[in-house]
Amino acid sequence: MDRSTSDAPTPRTPRHLRSTWRRWRKGRPFWGGLVTVVAGAEICALPLAPLKIMLEQGIAGIPSVLMGLVMVVMGLTAWFAPQYRSLAGVLTVLMATAALVMSNLGGFLIGTALGIVGGAMTFAWTPAPAPLPENDPAPGAEPLPQSPPKEIR
Repeated sequence: MDRSTSDAPTPRTPRHLRSTWRRWRKGRPFWGGLVTVVAGAEICALPLAPLKIMLEQGIAGIPSVLMGLVMVVMGLTAWFAPQYRSLAGVLTVLMATAALVMSNLGGFLIGTALGIVGGAMTFAWTPAPAPLPENDPAPGAEPLPQSPPKEIR
């Protein structure tokens, strides 16, 4: 069977994959979501110490894990459902601020700072405007007539 007539998909080139990645990344608040996921992982990971320390910590580690998981989910929401970016940004900032009090100073202040920055970046992101159609006539076509300016009396 001739390879040119087969129905097999052509392999994607690195250039095509890179342009697809850029298009996906620019269509959503990628960097805000990334900072939010890192902040949530940092807040969530600190209380996950060895079992001996976790038993001494008791119930106090549960809010840290839950707040970190909510922040990770908000970061993923910003990536995969960018229409909810405002809600995700506000909830991220609220969780990061609450983690300051409830979770080891918000992951030793690093998680709280990253969460506030990531939430603000997610909230502030706006999609790129659609390109405007050009008013140039098609090649070979006559230009559209323009009306003369009206006089103001």
